[in-house]
Amino acid sequence: MVQSKKRFPEGFLWGGATAANQIEGGFHEGNKGLNIADVLPGGKQRLKIIQEPGFNFEIDPNKYYPNHEGIDFYHRYKEDIALFKEMGFKVFRMSIAWTRIFPNGNELEANGEGLAFYDRVFDELIRQGIEPVVTISHYEMPVTLVKEYGGWRSREVVTFFGRYVNAIFNRYKDKVKYWMTFNEINSGLVMPIMGLGFSIHKEEDRYQSTFQAFHHQFVASAIAVKACHKIIPDAKIGCMLLYAPVYSWDSNPENVMYALEEERFFNHFCGDVQVRGEYPRFINRYFKDHNIELQIEEGDLELLKEGTVDYIGFSYYMSRTEKMVIRDEESSQGNLIGGVRNPFLKASDWGWEVDPIGLRITLNKLYDRYQVPLFVVENGLGAYDKVEEDGSINDEYRIEYLREHIREMGEAIEDGVELMGYTPWGCIDLVSASSGEYSKRYGFIYVDKHDDGSGTMERSRKNSFYWYKEVIETNGENL
Repeated sequence: MVQSKKRFPEGFLWGGATAANQIEGGFHEGNKGLNIADVLPGGKQRLKIIQEPGFNFEIDPNKYYPNHEGIDFYHRYKEDIALFKEMGFKVFRMSIAWTRIFPNGNELEANGEGLAFYDRVFDELIRQGIEPVVTISHYEMPVTLVKEYGGWRSREVVTFFGRYVNAIFNRYKDKVKYWMTFNEINSGLVMPIMGLGFSIHKEEDRYQSTFQAFHHQFVASAIAVKACHKIIPDAKIGCMLLYAPVYSWDSNPENVMYALEEERFFNHFCGDVQVRGEYPRFINRYFKDHNIELQIEEGDLELLKEGTVDYIGFSYYMSRTEKMVIRDEESSQGNLIGGVRNPFLKASDWGWEVDPIGLRITLNKLYDRYQVPLFVVENGLGAYDKVEEDGSINDEYRIEYLREHIREMGEAIEDGVELMGYTPWGCIDLVSASSGEYSKRYGFIYVDKHDDGSGTMERSRKNSFYWYKEVIETNGENL
């Protein structure tokens, strides 16, 4: 361990993060319906599907679908929660699968078996002294709403979502006090399949469809916020952004302006609507340039004002560096977004650049802009892990990554940022959202499951498990 001179605030929410579709499995149990993740095959073909138009949202019997099994949290949740307790988690970020509560999304009554499953999970977390932090919609929209309504293109989906949130708020009002609406909502700008619930048709106006869908999500988010405040007055409900600070490649004013436009468009557009309660003025020019005319119903803009979130949750894995013209050999990869390679940064096994100071920059930018509490709800290193002959997993590279990011969070708190908590992504190994791989491991807990579907699902503790346990015990003092 490395001694840090900084302690985090009392009551800081240390924990870990997952999503239902990536861990639960049991995809047909408990009367659950099909969601988007259930029809996305594993492997590199998934990346092609989510990037190209025309996907049909059907299961192909000749392909492997790892989300159908996940890591079997559906049956092993008690075992996993006991391990989270052993690490000292204060909170566990998870999501509710919409299709466990409303299998098709458009039913009038909620599914009792699905409601009961999350009762059991929340009860077990509370019994172990862990607060649930629940994402309401995390890349798991019902396929029925995709096929029959066109996903979030349709205004009708707002009504269905409102029915869903009212059902879970009323059911879990005594068990869940931290909520978030849409996971990485701005991801829909580059990946509408998972975030907005549709694949662009080849003849379709991508811009018009995408931003109309966003408007419907913004309205739905505001409805959820208002319902949460009414039904659970002592709860906090936030938005959730994918955030990567944008650096200009150099001091050329054209590149600086381009980086600024990319940052405002990708990082701030959705946050401005959900936190400030109105569309930012900078988006008007974008709408004009792309001939976008939103269908805004009477009362929508007032609703956005009334339904602003209490805090900002966000994912941070990397920064991005931009310039106006990028040659192929200069390009970099990242969490759905790329840019140009930054010569000052190293990259992970999957090409994501590692930039701990970028997290401090992010925290300062967000807090300066919005002045609301922040919550780092995803951060981590996807890497290949090796199990040694004695069963140990020496993931010092993961410890180093997390240590440096936690250190920068401490610096941001010293800068004056109000930071609620930290839940590293994939605290237990799970299925990668973007590639459907098990081999892209993030966890403190190793799960014996592999890309070809083999494995026992047995859990074991990595070296990082014991390291993070001490970080939590000392409230960030021992890194």
